[in-house]
Parts: sequence; structure tokens; C-alpha cells
Amino acid sequence: MLRRLLLTLALLLAPFLRGQSGEVQAHGLVFEQWVRDTFFDSYPAYGYTDKWDIPAHANRLADPALAGLPVNPKATRFRSPVGLGDALRQFDVDEPFILVLGYWEQATPERKRFVKILAPRVEPATWRALWGPVTRADLEALDALIKDRSLSPAEARRRAQAMKSRPPFSEAIFTLNPKIDNRGQRRLQISLRYAEVLRHLAPEASPGPDSPPILWGVPFVDKIDSAPRSFPAPP
Repeated sequence: MLRRLLLTLALLLAPFLRGQSGEVQAHGLVFEQWVRDTFFDSYPAYGYTDKWDIPAHANRLADPALAGLPVNPKATRFRSPVGLGDALRQFDVDEPFILVLGYWEQATPERKRFVKILAPRVEPATWRALWGPVTRADLEALDALIKDRSLSPAEARRRAQAMKSRPPFSEAIFTLNPKIDNRGQRRLQISLRYAEVLRHLAPEASPGPDSPPILWGVPFVDKIDSAPRSFPAPP
């Protein structure tokens, strides 16, 4: 009940928060809630910092190859990189899991439509290979630079971009995304390009859109009231 109330409130506030917060996105919340309601008994979300959106004990899918695995649903624009969250937390993943990826298109100026869903089972060795030669110590060094409050946001951005453009980070398949702004945000996140998702996680999937997109035999056909995101001009 609490999750549904929070979802309703987020949907009502989304038009006002759009462009102010990358966390509050109506289409992503609707897709995530559909996954929870349809397959995982409406398992509630407890926070953006949870290791898994749906923990292993809540996964009772019929397929024995998928049941009992933790699940993370994500939504992003079709053919765009998908954001995967905190870099250090993702580096520490050491168990198989299901990554449910919902890809949307802007159907009209005010509505989004999901056009593809991928749900690969990801093995730890596959996930680790996406880091290439990057070690946890490498990530800790970049993370420490980003969070060094003795540096101005502009200087921290400059140094972080220079550092991530060199090996070993430039040799990773994941993209390292320093998040630094003048409002105090200092985070290191990762993303994965669409082509790399297909190449490494879902090699049997077709690259084009699906009509309708289907997850485990169930189509997702909702159109969601959500205009394109707008971003403030960089300082």
C-alpha cells in the first residue's frame, strides 16, 4: 500500500520535478511497478540504494533457470545507454542476477511508449568481464577524486574526465559517469551502451523494436504521460 501511494505521488509530481531530478521519472516508475506487480507479487521498493530492487527470496518465477535470482529493472530511451547506478556497488556484484531492461520511445510530445524489453540472466563472470582491466582500487581512486571537496565542481569534473579517459577506464566496456554538480552531488556511476547490452548480455535478441514488447510472455502496452526530460544549462 505504501509503495502504491508513493508511486501515485511520484506520478502526480513528475511534471513539476522533471528536469530537476534524474531520480523521479514517471515512465521508469510505471515500468518498474508493472514488473513488480506482474511477476513479483507487488514486492515493495525500499530505496534507491538497495543492492537489489527485487531480492532473490521474492523471485518465484516458474522458470527454474530464473527463479531465486535477484532482479533489477531499469528503463531508458530506446538505443540509449542504460544507467546502472553506483560504480563501486556494481563492481562488487558476485552472484547471478536478472537485469530487466525496458526501452521506450517518445511516441508524442507528451507520451512515452515502451518498444523493447530485455531480461538477460547475467552471470558474475560476464559482469566482471565488462569491467575489463579496471580494479576496485582503480574505482576507489576515481571515486575519491570525485568526492574531494577541496576541489571545485568544475575542477573535479575536469580531473575526473581526464582520469576516466585513460587506461584502465578507457579499456572497460562499461562507461564511467562522474556525477558532479554545484548542488553538492558527487557520485560515480556506470552505464552500458545499447550495442554492448546486445553483444554481451543478450546476444540472441534482435536489435529492433518489438510490437508489443513482451516480458516472460506478458506484453507491456501502457502509454505513459511523460514529456521529454529537460536539463539545466551547465554552470
